[in-house]
Amino acid sequence: MTIALACIIPLAYLVGSIPFGLIVGKARGIDPRTAGSGNIGATNLGRLLGGKYFALVFALDLLKGLLPTLSAGAVIGFRVKDRQTCLLWIAAAAAALLGHAYSVFLKFKGGKGVATSAGVMLGIFPYYTLAFVPAVLVFLITFGALRYVSVASILAALSFPVAYVAIGLLRLWPITGAQLPLLCFAIAIPVLLVYKHRSNIARLRAGTEPRFVPKSSCESK
Repeated sequence: MTIALACIIPLAYLVGSIPFGLIVGKARGIDPRTAGSGNIGATNLGRLLGGKYFALVFALDLLKGLLPTLSAGAVIGFRVKDRQTCLLWIAAAAAALLGHAYSVFLKFKGGKGVATSAGVMLGIFPYYTLAFVPAVLVFLITFGALRYVSVASILAALSFPVAYVAIGLLRLWPITGAQLPLLCFAIAIPVLLVYKHRSNIARLRAGTEPRFVPKSSCESK
């Protein structure tokens, strides 16, 4: 089991490193690194190419986090028996997320990690999956009110560890015992996402952060 998980970790990083946003953009004649916000994520692709490309890139980036995390979870039967197996499961999930944020194919640059983080949260079942639901609600409410993807993503990420702790306490999970690595990783995910959104935070403070309007919506006005 340990050997299988150890093999999944580098593969997870390579899968996470696949720059789907860049691939899709190039296929449509646009390099998202030099257009729009300069980011290869789904939000920038949506602004540049339209809503269906936002959905496509978001789904592909989500799968980069989901599939390696599910694979590692399947090896341990989706049960945290001790801290060692918990750490190995998290290592696979973290590798996929870091691959997206610091891709080996892009000279260790990458996206902000929102969609890939969502895949990781769904893949660590049931521990993170249950906490993912209230985080999504926070995102939808915030985005519906403000139309800022960055603000909605940051607030949803910050709400995730709070939801995880609350659900863990209600379900009597050993969140400070065998599941302590899960608690630490639940805190690390929003820290990474906030760090990767530092340019968005600077634009928000300057009042220059754009609200999300897909290209197709812009053209219809």
